[in-house]
Amino acid sequence: QVQLVESGGGLVKPGGSLRLSCSATGFTLDYYNIGWFRQAPGKEREVISCISTSDTTVYTDSVKGRFTISRDSAKNTVHLQMNSLKPEDTAVYYCAVGGVVEAAACYGMDYWGKGTLVSVSS
Repeated sequence: QVQLVESGGGLVKPGGSLRLSCSATGFTLDYYNIGWFRQAPGKEREVISCISTSDTTVYTDSVKGRFTISRDSAKNTVHLQMNSLKPEDTAVYYCAVGGVVEAAACYGMDYWGKGTLVSVSS
């Protein structure tokens, strides 16, 4: 059974950090492009970071220099390290696999997790 599970969300103060994890069962993440997306209340879902099968990484402008995407092959997990968090980073964060990585985005994803909530507030 193919399954993606996000974890690591929570409540953090502005300027704080969180590390999100995307763990997979039923398939090996190393063979797929991976994307992190988020959807804030009342807004459309947006792509924030992607990593290709060759480990090329891309970021949307609003998170460049603050977020880092990485693979942990031994644990079949992809992480999103989020530093210097801002209130506008508040959203449900989703990981997804498959699709295509181009420019500063990825799209056409095949499988999605159910998301983890990140709240940035003082």
